[in-house]
Amino acid sequence: MGCGAQTDRGRVARFSPEMPNKSWLLLFLLLEVGFAQVDDDFIGLGELPETFPSDPPEPLPVFLMEPEEAYIVKNKPVNLYCKATPATQIYFKCNSEWVHQKEHTVEERVDENSGLVVREASIEITRQQVEELFGPEDFWCQCVAWSSAGTTKSRKAHVRIAYLRKTFDQEPLGKEVLLEQEVLLQCRPPEGIPAAEVEWLKNEEIIDPADDRNFYITIDHNLIIKQARLSDTANYTCVAKNIVAKRRSTTATVIVYVNGGWSTWTEWSVCNSRCGRGFQKRTRSCTNPAPLNGGSICEGQGIQKLPCNPLCPVAPSTDDVALYVGIVIAVILCIVISVVVALFIYRKNHREFSSDIIDSSALNGGFQPVSIKTARKADLLTAPPDLTSAAAMYRGPVYALHNVADKIPMTNSPLLDPLPNLKIKVYNSSGLVTPQDDLGGELSSKLSPKLPHCLLDNSDSTMGRRTQTLLRTRDPSCTALGSFSSQGGQLIVPNSGVSLLIPAGAIPQGRVYEMYVTVQRKDNLRPSVEDGQTVLSPIVSCGPPGALLTRPVIITMHHCAVCDGQQDWLIQLKSQSQQNQWEDVVVVGEENFTTPCYIQMDEEACHILTETLGTYCLVGQSLSAATIKRLKLAIFGPVTCPAMEYHIRVYCLDDTQDALKEVLQMEKQMGGKLLDEPKTLNFKDSTHNLRLSIHDVPQPLWKSKLLAKYQELSFQQVWTGSQRNLHCCFTLERFSVGTVDLSCKICVRQVEGEGQIFQLDTTLSEDSQSIDTSLLDPASNITTLVGPNAFRIPLSIRQKLCGSLDSPQTRGNDWRMLAHKLNLDRYLNYFATKSSPTGVILDLWEAQHFPDGNLSRLAQVLEEMGRHDSLVPAATDH
Repeated sequence: MGCGAQTDRGRVARFSPEMPNKSWLLLFLLLEVGFAQVDDDFIGLGELPETFPSDPPEPLPVFLMEPEEAYIVKNKPVNLYCKATPATQIYFKCNSEWVHQKEHTVEERVDENSGLVVREASIEITRQQVEELFGPEDFWCQCVAWSSAGTTKSRKAHVRIAYLRKTFDQEPLGKEVLLEQEVLLQCRPPEGIPAAEVEWLKNEEIIDPADDRNFYITIDHNLIIKQARLSDTANYTCVAKNIVAKRRSTTATVIVYVNGGWSTWTEWSVCNSRCGRGFQKRTRSCTNPAPLNGGSICEGQGIQKLPCNPLCPVAPSTDDVALYVGIVIAVILCIVISVVVALFIYRKNHREFSSDIIDSSALNGGFQPVSIKTARKADLLTAPPDLTSAAAMYRGPVYALHNVADKIPMTNSPLLDPLPNLKIKVYNSSGLVTPQDDLGGELSSKLSPKLPHCLLDNSDSTMGRRTQTLLRTRDPSCTALGSFSSQGGQLIVPNSGVSLLIPAGAIPQGRVYEMYVTVQRKDNLRPSVEDGQTVLSPIVSCGPPGALLTRPVIITMHHCAVCDGQQDWLIQLKSQSQQNQWEDVVVVGEENFTTPCYIQMDEEACHILTETLGTYCLVGQSLSAATIKRLKLAIFGPVTCPAMEYHIRVYCLDDTQDALKEVLQMEKQMGGKLLDEPKTLNFKDSTHNLRLSIHDVPQPLWKSKLLAKYQELSFQQVWTGSQRNLHCCFTLERFSVGTVDLSCKICVRQVEGEGQIFQLDTTLSEDSQSIDTSLLDPASNITTLVGPNAFRIPLSIRQKLCGSLDSPQTRGNDWRMLAHKLNLDRYLNYFATKSSPTGVILDLWEAQHFPDGNLSRLAQVLEEMGRHDSLVPAATDH
């Protein structure tokens, strides 16, 4: 201890050698005393350390959170965040410029574990800030943190405006491929920020290559089907999506076809002749495999024959011949007796029940659909509707049919009280009445002499003369007419999708109207359309015009617009004035209290509720390039072809029943036949033409006289629908008159759109089979439904429902819930303005579900509403 002190004193002495002796001596004494005191204080603690400890230096800031890349979607701003410790200050710098302190949100806290200060900062970036930046570099921001040791910078975070363009750079195209071939569907998604993710749909289901290894999606988003299977015949769609939007490509149809192959030959059959010259045969079939999806049929013969000459056996004895003759006579007698008995039973039943209405109870006895037995066709053709003949008879349930006394005349029913002298006669099945084509006679000749002539509101008036003039010039195949009272009924133009429903009570009490509905096919009656517009329905006239109606009638017609919930169409209802000028009535979806009618749009049909009879049609305005109009494609050829040339006509029609019916009528007159089932094609408002081409013409037997590879119909021709019966013609020439078989394919496709392929296999002979068009036979009878038989819901049940549901209920289970359950609640205010909202809703349900409305489903809806009071009491009335 003394030595240490000395060392220190020696150092002090050397520190100031120039001091005077006395001063130096005094300083020496003071140091001696000080060191002695230190020795006393640290006795027993050992030697002192060379240096004393001090606080460690503060480290540089470390970022716990750095700003991330961000995208602005539409006009929504984004926030950038950063966090650092230890940090005395923290700020953002964007595009090399400091962000103002006021634009920061800063929070400070102390980390419980390290005791260091943690600072967080955030700023908001708007779309305007990003758009105002000019330069080659994107908008970026960086976070800077300070501590006493210095600064630290975070990484740069870029802020971009997100978007996804609508048009694909490349869309997949439909293909026809042979079984087990590789298929490549290409897709280049639209440009976007961030880059779009791509997925593929097969029949609207996502394709996952992990689940099905036959699919492979390349790095550039193409879909590869390694080996095409029959199950891979489907519609494929490429879907691109990012944080902004989701885009779908056009659908590509892949058809996997199988070429036919022969089965093995069967064994030779026995000789077909028991005695003398004959032949035996063996067969094979084109089933190994059978041709599928347009694959080629087998070449060669399916039957081989060989001659054979078996020896004739000895003639049978007389006893054997007698036995055979006896057996034949016995069989003939049995057949004759059976026919006589069956004919007797049939005549007895037919005479007893020829005009009975059989009631089968349904829906707990509440709803009771009726089926009416068909009268003889000769009666329909020889006699006009006679309203004065004997009334049809009504029966109770089926178990009472044997009791003739149970029959109740319908004229005794209170349903016919408004017309006490009017009786109903059933003319054919389901209450159909077929009017005569000759309409020259007065309407009064069709009515009972007991019926007052004043009931015929349109017999001697201008309105009546105009109606009769129109009907005399009508096309009988597209017009229906009949006489109606306050009990209502329906007019149906068969196979055209056009009908007119006259609800009970629509015609005032005590009046009878001669009403009609007709489809106008003359070009000069069609409305003119502007750019982007198209006629979506047939032109339908109903009358008599100006007739007084006390509740809406319902006009039903088909349309060809594809309405899948998106706002792609603006659909207008137009009517023709007395001056033959077309006027706008209402835009679908924009009905209000002032509009005179309401339109219910279904997938294929529309229903117009109106109290004004006249001429109507639907006109659509396209709102986007994705708007779709349905086309019906039909291919016809001649029934016989004596000449060397064969003409194939391909029609591109609006997808309505009447358009196809008109072409069938025309082709029948021209001697044409349908070569393949008509097909539907979705045609987009993309301004691309419709392309038609013929393929796989058998070159050794036929040649095509088409000079180009394809024909095209212009977009305007197809879209506007201004040219009815639009078609193209392919002419083929055969090299030999003996060639009677023709097999080829016809492809109809919109450029860069969807398409359809027809496989034609026809024979140029009268006895060749053709496509069954019985359901579209234009010669079908025009039908009229009169009175209660025209409706599925019996009148008593309807009255119960209206009385129960018209009054508002606190629980809401009234007519409004009924409209919601039936998907008729698009514009409830229309029904609310009617005296019986429930009645109008049920009328619309009848029109939608004619002729086979499901009453069980309607009863189920009422049960779901909890309105059992609408069903059980009704059952007691029958």
